[in-house]
Formats: sequence, C-alpha cells, structure tokens
Amino acid sequence: MTQLAPDTQEMLDSLRTAVADTLERKRRLGQYAVIWQDGKPVLVGDDAPKPQVDDQDDQDRESH
Repeated sequence: MTQLAPDTQEMLDSLRTAVADTLERKRRLGQYAVIWQDGKPVLVGDDAPKPQVDDQDDQDRESH
C-alpha cells in the first residue's frame, strides 16, 4: 500500500472513526443505514425497508 502523508493519514483515520461511530450509533438506535456493497447501495439494519416486488422482478430477470 502507498504511504500517505502524515496529515492525510490523520484525516483518513478521523473519517473512518466518524463513520464507524455513526454506524454503531445507528445500530444501537435501531436505525438502518445505507452502505455501498458490491457496487450497489445496500440497506442494512433490522428496520431497513424491504425490496419492492418490482425490484425483485428485476433481480430475477438479471439472473436468467
């Protein structure tokens, strides 16, 4: 991995900490979060909206 400048590394670490803290707070509050996974936005959490029927049909068509 490329070595980052110390101030850049500090900024990156701060951003990672802020994101981790926010996701943990949302988890504790029972709120869902939107994250990027496998090139697509994904809703995660117990209260995340379920995919609509139209979305499921699109996924079925793509798999054939």
